[in-house]
Amino acid sequence: MSLRARINAPEAPHGQQEESHLVAVYRAKLLEEIDLAEMSSLAAAERRIRLERVLGHIISREGPVLSTHERAMLIRRVVDEALGLGILEPLLEDASITEIMVNGPDQVFVERAGRVELLPIRFSSHEQLMQTIERIVSTVNRRVDESNPMVDARLPSGERVNVIIPPLSLTGATLTIRRFPRAFTLHEMIGLGSLDEQMLMLLSGLVRAKFNVIVSGATGSGKTTLLNALSGLIPEGERIITIEDAAELQLQQNHVISLESRPANVEGKGRITIRDLVRNSLRMRPDRIIVGEVRGGETLDMLQAMSTGHDGSLATVHANNAEDALMRLQTLASMSEVKVPYEALRDQINSAVDCIVQLSRFADGSRRISEIAILDSHGREEYRIVTVCRFAARPMGADGVVHGAFEYHPLPRRVADRLRMANEPIPPAFGVADSEEQLAAREAK
Repeated sequence: MSLRARINAPEAPHGQQEESHLVAVYRAKLLEEIDLAEMSSLAAAERRIRLERVLGHIISREGPVLSTHERAMLIRRVVDEALGLGILEPLLEDASITEIMVNGPDQVFVERAGRVELLPIRFSSHEQLMQTIERIVSTVNRRVDESNPMVDARLPSGERVNVIIPPLSLTGATLTIRRFPRAFTLHEMIGLGSLDEQMLMLLSGLVRAKFNVIVSGATGSGKTTLLNALSGLIPEGERIITIEDAAELQLQQNHVISLESRPANVEGKGRITIRDLVRNSLRMRPDRIIVGEVRGGETLDMLQAMSTGHDGSLATVHANNAEDALMRLQTLASMSEVKVPYEALRDQINSAVDCIVQLSRFADGSRRISEIAILDSHGREEYRIVTVCRFAARPMGADGVVHGAFEYHPLPRRVADRLRMANEPIPPAFGVADSEEQLAAREAK
């Protein structure tokens, strides 16, 4: 069996053990021949080139008879083991992969184009998987062991990493790597079917007119991608502060300050939370505050900032629809150590939130805006949500693709007036509601 076949054949564990044995043998021989002190002084790219050259000489001198392709694959695997993340290294270089999920040493799943697939590769042992995990977390000065069995971190290259090991994980050490998302523009997202030109015109007007926008959606629905695209609509000259758990936003404006939370160190000290950063950002004279995701007591601080002069702010929240998004904001805000009555929290949300953009991930893996809703309630009254755009999906056909169409409804008059005052056009497909009664009648349907 060829080396390539042995690597890619999950049904042949013996072949894979043989290939892993070869990798281990030549990794040991490589370490015997190199000068570690000299290697440490080289840049990463030069270090890889030097190791590949040395290993090539070793294989030529005493290695097995291999084809040119098999030889290249063996060199790649050995150097990946020595320098990088072993079998994960090619996956991290594959731009089509958005998520890598390792469920113990025997299962490696990836997500491509919204679909999850099992790859025909595996780690040779639990020990090899743990070595890979330890190498990953050590790059961010973290450790993982029985006393600290969960780690959530960001790699220097931008990928978000989550690790959970036994005894908490009953399936073995589990590693999840979420790739740093490419920054899409809204025009590119139109090409992907995530929205259309009329919605782009509306969202552009809302952002430039300084509406406070909440991007809502489930995990993996594209919230960060849309948030990044919306932030590109903010005019130059404004001071923007971004606050994230793991820095993913890639703003192109000149005046941007990026803040990132920090976990506790190995001694359990030095933790800086999203809430700490939100509070500090208010002392930094921001024109706009962008919070990557609200998930706790910082929600109250963000809402207070939105309703006290920091218009045009953006944030994301995990929720399945616009109404759920408001209730989740209310629940998260109540998690603050400041005990605020629910009626006062409702007042705060009614004052702070102008628009909710709901994202959904459909059965075919596609991600699109499923709803744009305006919060049209005031004070402590019950939430009144006016849906101005909705994606009407049809049942998935034989082609395995979800088809449908965007439906538009009139904008509340106060929203249209605010857009006009900011010299922003009203998208023709939407129009303006004639009266509050018209809105109420439409929502009642």
